Amino acid sequence: MTKFILSQRSFKSEYLDQMKKIAPQFQFITEIHAKEDWEKVAVTIGWQKEWQPLLALNSNLKWVQSISAGVDYLPLKDFESKNILLTNAKGIHKEAISEHVLTTILMRLRGFNEAAIGQRHKKWSQAVFYGKLEEQKILIIGTGQIGQELAKTLKLLGNQPVGVNTTGHKVANFEQTFAISQLKSIVKQFDFVINILPLTTQTHHLYDADFFNVMKHTATFVNVGRGASVDTNALLVALQKRSIAYAALDVFEEEPLLQTNPLWQLDNILITPHIAGMVPHFQQKFMAIFLQNLTSFVSNQSVVKNQVDLKKGY
Repeated sequence: MTKFILSQRSFKSEYLDQMKKIAPQFQFITEIHAKEDWEKVAVTIGWQKEWQPLLALNSNLKWVQSISAGVDYLPLKDFESKNILLTNAKGIHKEAISEHVLTTILMRLRGFNEAAIGQRHKKWSQAVFYGKLEEQKILIIGTGQIGQELAKTLKLLGNQPVGVNTTGHKVANFEQTFAISQLKSIVKQFDFVINILPLTTQTHHLYDADFFNVMKHTATFVNVGRGASVDTNALLVALQKRSIAYAALDVFEEEPLLQTNPLWQLDNILITPHIAGMVPHFQQKFMAIFLQNLTSFVSNQSVVKNQVDLKKGY
């Protein structure tokens, strides 16, 4: 029986040719045309809600390759119960997200946000606050590949970033690391607080009213992790009351952000439309991961890169 690799997107012919060489017994498809074809799908690239038949009892699905680093939107419990392998695109976006966060920090420190507001109103006004990067206390919550890339960049620029991870274990380029259980007791020290955590049951609404109430009133909160890690209403109140000074958000609980959302009305926020991870040459970087795993999968039904722990969710 011909086996299918079902993909939610198309790829350049050069990558399709490489797939055929590695796995000649597989056929690459982007659509299912007959009901019986669901049983032939062994691998997917990406995932769509319409693909639920792949989780049926007669499914032959063995491996899902996510096209993103985060996998919180996937039916992880179903994958676990059916012993379906899951790999993600971790590592592709680390430089882009690091540069995005660095840009938001520098914009804040050099008054670019206030300058942009002044320009719209033809008003010559200088920001009240200016700062030097090396003097800022920066907390990076999440010390995985993205957090490490950001820490490395900040350190090269003279900063001494501090990290937060599950256990507080040491990580290269971080001056110090704390366990996530210590987060609310240490956050008041920091000028910039940056979330890069994946979304799990433990990180859902991690950033709530209590969290924002203990931050410095001059601090900036940056979110390039997952929108649902933040209690949006709590953040809105904190920004309105100036309990914290500023926020730079690239991800939101509901996307796209509705025009009626009150966040749009605030002058102490930077809203970007989930673009921090956008990278040129995505297919090339993604296929470097997928083809390596495909080679292993064809050989012994295993994967060698970016396998997700289905219990942890990352």
